[in-house]
Amino acid sequence: MSNQKLEYTSEELMSEDNFEEPLFGGEVRCHGGYIDGDYVSPRCKVRKPAIEAWRQRLIDDGQPLIHIPDAYVPPHYPNCEQAKYLLHEGIVDPISRSLTTISIVEGFGARIREVHLPDLGSEVKEDIAGTALAHLHKGLFEAHARDEAGYRDQGGHKQMWEAARDIGLNKPEIPNDVLLRMMSGGRSRKRQRLFPELSARMEDMITFLANILVIETFAEDVFAWAIDLLGDQEVSHDAELAAHLVKCVRADEQPHIDYLTLALSELRARTLVSEDGKKEFEGAQVIDHIFTRQLRGAATNRPRDARERLQKEIHELITDKSRAAKISNKFESLDSGWTFPKSENEQLDILLKVSECA
Repeated sequence: MSNQKLEYTSEELMSEDNFEEPLFGGEVRCHGGYIDGDYVSPRCKVRKPAIEAWRQRLIDDGQPLIHIPDAYVPPHYPNCEQAKYLLHEGIVDPISRSLTTISIVEGFGARIREVHLPDLGSEVKEDIAGTALAHLHKGLFEAHARDEAGYRDQGGHKQMWEAARDIGLNKPEIPNDVLLRMMSGGRSRKRQRLFPELSARMEDMITFLANILVIETFAEDVFAWAIDLLGDQEVSHDAELAAHLVKCVRADEQPHIDYLTLALSELRARTLVSEDGKKEFEGAQVIDHIFTRQLRGAATNRPRDARERLQKEIHELITDKSRAAKISNKFESLDSGWTFPKSENEQLDILLKVSECA
């Protein structure tokens, strides 16, 4: 570890590899590019080795990394078999809506640059120098934001998902109420402070990072779904290119998962100080509670909401009630079903032991 560099400038964390060819999503010049014929993610020349160095330091310190087991990740809805069935029946809107929603969510990822950090110097008891936590506003957040929403003349994940949709589904008509349904579909809840003695900024930052990490982890199933669906020549207009674009997005997302995992795990290994400076909290107590709450909420509410919306949409799209009922029944019969795991000790289940990280 003595030879590992742990401190970086924003310019270093934003630096690019020397791409030999650009990546295009349809007619849009996207970020990243190719070296020796292989796709290389943007802004990773220094960012990836930096993340590895911080990870190794945490492991060497004997600390676990937060981890979401596969069993906790809900499958994308509709599943691939259901989606292909709808496309074979000429029902394209639910699939174009799903892919459009994904692209919009990716664009919202740029909001991470707006996170207001707490005063980490006074609200974290131990030193944070040489950690991912100390570099959140030194390039990590900004690189993440540009990856998701694009930057200047280069498209990001929002544009790459749009291109994959248009290439795979041959420029489908996009439902004009996608954004409206997204904004009205959630269940609003009054905000509840879980640790009111901590500063609002500290709790907000932890909650936001935990939520983004859950979303990014859940996205792995979305990638598998989209690659299978858009990569199927029976339903995709250009299966190879559409699937390739999704694979590029998946490669880009790994550094996001890695640095978010590190920042929360580093905070978990430290002591948090109340806003008035009079009380201390074990980081593990705070992180585990907030993270588990975010995980359970996302994994139970979203699949249920998706099922309710899609069943309603199928009946709205098909005027022939007999056909609508027949397609709806067949569609439901293809549902693989999923229930969030119940556990005696859920908090231990979401932590990857140090011995498994080394």
